[in-house]
Amino acid sequence: MHIPSMKEVVSADEWQLRCDLAAAYRLVAHYGWSDLVFTHISARIPGPEHQFLINPYGLMFDEITASSLVKVDQHCNKLSDSPFPVNPAGFVIHSAIHAVRDDAGCVLHTHSRAGVAVSAQKCGILPISQQSTFVLGALAYHDYEGVALRDDEKPRLQADLGRANYLVLRNHGLLTVGKSVAEAFLNMYTFENTCRIQLDAQAGGELVYVNPDILKGVGAAMKQVTVGQGANLVWPALLRKLERLDPGYQT
Repeated sequence: MHIPSMKEVVSADEWQLRCDLAAAYRLVAHYGWSDLVFTHISARIPGPEHQFLINPYGLMFDEITASSLVKVDQHCNKLSDSPFPVNPAGFVIHSAIHAVRDDAGCVLHTHSRAGVAVSAQKCGILPISQQSTFVLGALAYHDYEGVALRDDEKPRLQADLGRANYLVLRNHGLLTVGKSVAEAFLNMYTFENTCRIQLDAQAGGELVYVNPDILKGVGAAMKQVTVGQGANLVWPALLRKLERLDPGYQT
């Protein structure tokens, strides 16, 4: 399958965004969070036009490249030539969030085994791990309404998310919001591990809960842990890892 390079067609800023988003798709596949072709990550192209990049529907995540990403507008009209369609359920979810969250540079959604399992638990995310403390400070829930194909679900999804950056889609999966692709990815890495740890812990003995007072200082603690760089501390290392394992994403 040959897809012509977009590097000389788009702006330098858009090309960098395409490379970062393609890297996120490859990393999601590498860490085992993908669901064949059925989940999605979107990134907003800087500017007033409300344009977004999203996956070409039908490609596995480890096939996605910077040039194969599809550019769409807020109404799901393709703005770049592509032989691939856009996942309709993916667009409903992502367009709803981008419409009301100016800070949502990237929205990442998964159907991972651990994420779906915890999304089906009435208790939701439990404060039982260090990872969970980072999630609980900015967590929201949205009840399942079937496959997200209807525009009338958007207002409820928007209201439930509010200003949170972590969203449990009940009986469905996980979603993270970030100012950048790097931030959305790091949020999902933390979210996914929170769910895996919770399931492992529940399979053992009696659970020990984190003192609620600790949750109040989590934001400051995260800034200190990442030496003020946030996701930018780890993203270059992830890209180096990808260069060693799967460098084709930049084509």
